[in-house]
Amino acid sequence: MDLIELSEAWVDRAADLWERTGLTRPWNDPHADARKALVSETSTILAFVQGERLIATAMAGDDGHRGWLYYVAVEPTAQSQGIGNRIVQEATAWLRRRGSVKVQLMVRTENDGVINFYEKSGFEHQEVAVLGKRLSP
Repeated sequence: MDLIELSEAWVDRAADLWERTGLTRPWNDPHADARKALVSETSTILAFVQGERLIATAMAGDDGHRGWLYYVAVEPTAQSQGIGNRIVQEATAWLRRRGSVKVQLMVRTENDGVINFYEKSGFEHQEVAVLGKRLSP
């Protein structure tokens, strides 16, 4: 299994993985999200691949103050093998190399299994409320 920074050639496969693992929502275009991350100097999408097979992804971005993780996904047939921890570690290292001193992520509150995964990886609940406002229809 090789670690790569995703290129445009992998976007369709990444979006497919994100859809199959329940990360997408109708109001977010995963293809557009991936392409935006790939053209920015402050973000990337790291992935584990085996040949032409996409195994895991983690989008990492630095907002100038802290790092964020998005679209952390592992191929369902490859889950529970430590690959999720490995891709999170790689994305965290990518952020650290860019000067981030903290990494954050958001998990839907009903997703207990994923919350437990991150807690076991050392992530802690933060005493903040996340507020949002859509800028486009």
